[in-house]
Amino acid sequence: MAAPDRYAVFGHPVGHSRSPRIHARFAELTGQLIAYEAIDVPPGDFEAALEGFLATGGKGLNITVPHKLAAFDAADVLTPRAQHAGAVNTLALQAQGLLGDNTDGAGLLRDLQHNLGIELAGQRILLVGAGGAARGVLGPLLDAGPASVLIANRSPGRAAELAARFASDGPVSGVALEGARDAFDLVVNATSASLSGEVPALNTRIIGAHTFCYDLAYGAGPTAFLRWADAHGAKGVADGLGMLVEQAAESFELWRGMRPPTAQVLGELRDAMMRP
Repeated sequence: MAAPDRYAVFGHPVGHSRSPRIHARFAELTGQLIAYEAIDVPPGDFEAALEGFLATGGKGLNITVPHKLAAFDAADVLTPRAQHAGAVNTLALQAQGLLGDNTDGAGLLRDLQHNLGIELAGQRILLVGAGGAARGVLGPLLDAGPASVLIANRSPGRAAELAARFASDGPVSGVALEGARDAFDLVVNATSASLSGEVPALNTRIIGAHTFCYDLAYGAGPTAFLRWADAHGAKGVADGLGMLVEQAAESFELWRGMRPPTAQVLGELRDAMMRP
């Protein structure tokens, strides 16, 4: 019997990752023979860990915090979306070398548009944060044809810098957190604040009766940001679990040449997380 092809997620910390469970179910549902594990790689150890993984037969990797920039540098070839984002969350060993891709934005759009039924074209979007997560999703958000995207960040200089990087993609600008004062159609929290139970210092006027709020973070219950949004009258809220599953499906399709069913896996994962 053939040995399974080997895949993994690199991160630090990574013990909480749902990726091994997600990809195991993808493999079961598509009849693919793979082995997938979570590997904790401390900062500074990425290159050595990558070399070791490939030397032992590794075929592909998902990359999470804090290694997306290191993965970008390690790739031999970059997809246009990875090149534009300046960050890589998926590596695939191919004939031309190590291919770097960024599936975050595609995963977000798939969750928003397909799973949640949210219209993006012509909408006013607020993107909170200007770090790696925001960089990964900004290009695809602009490609969806919104009326505007405003980036709000604790450091307004970083928001302006990110906006300038994507200025050719569509109407985008950057301000300080307190500079966002009007109601938006969609607010996307791309900061890591929810991971520590905090909420970015946003003006409550960004939420109107029609505003939908989305947090890239996820948990067994609503994140701190989503609780804040709900308390201030948001029309609807959602966490990033759907994005996690959808971006994983993008990676799986890159590796295996087929797209796995995501709705079933997302439902199973949500049910498992809700159990005591």
